[in-house]
Amino acid sequence: MTRTVTTLIAVVFVSPALAEPPSKADRKPVVLTEQGRQVHQAGLLFDGHNDLPWQMREIGSSSFDVFDIRLHQPKLHTDINRLRKGGVNAQFWSVYVPAETAQSGDALLQTIQQIELVQNMVKRYPDVFEMARNANDVERIAKSGKIASMMGIEGGYAIESSLGNIQRLYDLGCRYMTLTHSKSLEWADSATDEPISGGLSEFGKDVIREMNRVGMLVDLSHVSVDCMRASLNVTESPVIFSHSSARAITNLPRNVPDDVLKMVPANGGVVMVNFYSKFVIPTELLEKDEQARGSIHDVVDHIEHIIRVAGIDHVGLGSDFDGVPYLPVQLEDVSTYPLITQELLNRGHTRLDIHKLLGGNVLRALRTAEFRMVKEPR
Repeated sequence: MTRTVTTLIAVVFVSPALAEPPSKADRKPVVLTEQGRQVHQAGLLFDGHNDLPWQMREIGSSSFDVFDIRLHQPKLHTDINRLRKGGVNAQFWSVYVPAETAQSGDALLQTIQQIELVQNMVKRYPDVFEMARNANDVERIAKSGKIASMMGIEGGYAIESSLGNIQRLYDLGCRYMTLTHSKSLEWADSATDEPISGGLSEFGKDVIREMNRVGMLVDLSHVSVDCMRASLNVTESPVIFSHSSARAITNLPRNVPDDVLKMVPANGGVVMVNFYSKFVIPTELLEKDEQARGSIHDVVDHIEHIIRVAGIDHVGLGSDFDGVPYLPVQLEDVSTYPLITQELLNRGHTRLDIHKLLGGNVLRALRTAEFRMVKEPR
């Protein structure tokens, strides 16, 4: 699909004005109904970001003998029973390693170790997970009742400034790369560090072009606003924000400002809303209490804001489960996704629109990136 066609679709299908969200006084706990359960089960839930691999390593072991996720794991947000209860059909597992590995010189090695952890999980639980190579695989695996599994690199330092490592990591199963994490790189600026690259350097542009070539999605979570804008101007494939929310509601550097949200429809990209309390509670509440948890209603407010600004075709879910210290009430773990579906129904959203944001939108972005890989080789 060309840029022009994508732009026309974005213009024609922008969602109508939404009703105002319920007032604070009306924000009662969400109760899952039979309708909500059916609508949720009929969709394809494809979450953009889960940090289970690193969290296991952080709290003691990368071994599924130690953390058997068939069992309830109270130290984790994620285990198999709760994934099933949440109706998760597809997952991007983050293969994050810390930004400090860029200085220690073992970023690629550690990333490969995280990739192996995900691959070991899939081998250990073959009745639950299956690795997906492409969008068609995602649909096939989900229909079989398993969880289609892809991986996302979190931090471009994993390629160690070598374009060849992009293909290498793609071949190992990685289908997106977050350009930066907490620190700016020589070729891309982070949202939470001093800029050193003018947003995106010439090499950074080459990184994006190579990602386009191999079919790897460009992830703009964690990058500076200048990097967001520059990347959207360079890429020929859709971008994702794998776990970011709306800056108009919560004014933090990790969230996406409205002027960038307005650029996303022409690109065909998807902003996948992060559940981390700090990123979703309103700015005024955050200023009073940085430990405030908020509730599921705050997350749905971010979803609705992105729909208003970018359109229903450009929003998704990127929970950040097992990557954050605290979460909103009623979104404490991977079992809770159906409550988002219910609250969207409560607010008047249609079954079709809910299915788009649960996973249809990111599946479309992935398929478009694959199309460009096949049809537009360098």
